[in-house]
Amino acid sequence: MDAAVRTVNLRKTYLSRTTRRVAVQGLTMTVPLGGVHGFLGPNGSGKTTTIRMLLGLAQPDSGTAEVFGESVPDRLPHVIDRVGAIVESPKFFPAFTARQNLVLLAGAIGSPRERVDEVLAATHLGDRGRDRYAGFSLGMKQRLAIAATLLKDPDLLIFDEPTNGLDPAGIREVRDTMRSLGAQGKTVLVSSHILAEVEQVADTVSIIGHGALLAEGHVSDILGGAGVSQVRVGVASPDRAATVLEAEGFGVTRDGGLLVVGTDDPAAITRSLAGHGLYVSELVPVRPDLESAFLALTADEGLGSDADRLAGGRSTGGAA
Repeated sequence: MDAAVRTVNLRKTYLSRTTRRVAVQGLTMTVPLGGVHGFLGPNGSGKTTTIRMLLGLAQPDSGTAEVFGESVPDRLPHVIDRVGAIVESPKFFPAFTARQNLVLLAGAIGSPRERVDEVLAATHLGDRGRDRYAGFSLGMKQRLAIAATLLKDPDLLIFDEPTNGLDPAGIREVRDTMRSLGAQGKTVLVSSHILAEVEQVADTVSIIGHGALLAEGHVSDILGGAGVSQVRVGVASPDRAATVLEAEGFGVTRDGGLLVVGTDDPAAITRSLAGHGLYVSELVPVRPDLESAFLALTADEGLGSDADRLAGGRSTGGAA
């Protein structure tokens, strides 16, 4: 077995009196063992529906899904103790301390009491265990939720949009926790609609749109295969420079400056402009990122504003 999660042609359709909506259509993806795997797509692209099917909370119309080689939902009881998940906002007693909440939960699921201190330490809450949950920041509450999933010492952790609503400090805290868990050999599957955020923590990714897989693999391979090459150009007369470069076949965009797209030879830009008496003051290759890679992947997929939301949007609610 070389995968923590595998789906093949997974499909899920929701029906109402007036509509038929395909949430997941023929999704085939693989989450490798160990490390952090980003599950990326715009709000409504099928991420949460897929996760719910993996956890036995929704029944697929067709296709197969496996967790640690066991078919789900049929064989889910055989692997459920190896899985921890946060899909919705967890419920804790506000007046209880973090430690009291975890002690109660450990007793309910049969985990040894000593695991409580271990999971508080693992989520960097060891010095806040005696503080009441009601006084926690959003980031601390989310880390306590992660601590709760660790009580069973699972091999696979599934987090659905874990940084929704968090401030930058909270996002960093949760990101550091996920990175630490992945470094310990656990598999962390994290869904998100914010590419730049996941890029900082994920080793591998699956990118979906309209419920179908668009790309999958190591982050470096996705970036390298996207064919996105850009150079930011500083010049005294950007409008004239853009006209010159376009006339010579360069792709040019104006994004707070002059951006030349699709060239692997920055020196050619300098030569072209110098030939027209234009001299550059700045010539900086722009490192490809998941945002530009996604936009390149979806250029012909008709995702439109979905791509823009995934590239830089902030959610105000859950994603399906």
